Amino acid sequence: MDINNKHCLVTGAGRGMGRQIALDLVRNGASVHVCDISEDALKSMRDDCRGLPVTFHACNVTDESSVKAMFAEIAAVGALDVLVNNAGITRDGLFLKVNDHEIRTMSLENFKAVIDVNLVGVFLCAREAAVVMAGNGGGVIINISSVSRAGNFGQTNYSAAKAGVDAMTVTWSKELARYGIRCAAIAPGYVRTEMVAAIKHEVLEKITAQVPLRRLGEMAEISQTIRFIIENDFINGKILEIDGGLRI
Repeated sequence: MDINNKHCLVTGAGRGMGRQIALDLVRNGASVHVCDISEDALKSMRDDCRGLPVTFHACNVTDESSVKAMFAEIAAVGALDVLVNNAGITRDGLFLKVNDHEIRTMSLENFKAVIDVNLVGVFLCAREAAVVMAGNGGGVIINISSVSRAGNFGQTNYSAAKAGVDAMTVTWSKELARYGIRCAAIAPGYVRTEMVAAIKHEVLEKITAQVPLRRLGEMAEISQTIRFIIENDFINGKILEIDGGLRI
């Protein structure tokens, strides 16, 4: 698929990696719908995108009615060729911690919050995108997974959600191909996002030391992979690991 003149939606695009992906798609000739739950993030991005083919949507991806309303707005103005399911959160914590006879566990609230955004949100947005794409002859759905999909210390909720994203990606690649819709995912390792850049230097050094290439990934490198998936029409049902060789 040629990105030029295509219509794309990027969720969680008000900041960080989603913002980078959205702006890079615009630079490559696409018209982009930006979705974020934060009105402040949308306002900041809107100020930087004057004159560009970018449309903004305030949407809670965990809420079915909010997602349906956003896709109704998108369908009203034209086709949708690409969905990048990027919205995600973390609520890290040990499943169980026993210290001086005190027992702490991961709260159900924190477990559900991550599952709702990172798994349910991906399901809802992909489902509505598939409806629009099937009616327009096809498209591409790209989900953002994580190296943590294999299981990671302190991330029961996040790892479970990302493993679920991988399974849905493969399932949809089989089910939706008949409608001309491809589905793939990217599993990034540690990437230099705003959140990671704010980590204490000594902690960041320990994180980087785990990566065979001895550096963090760059958001632009994830964005390049988005373009690769869009443009290569034989990529379907695969999770591309962009992690510098990291295995956790």
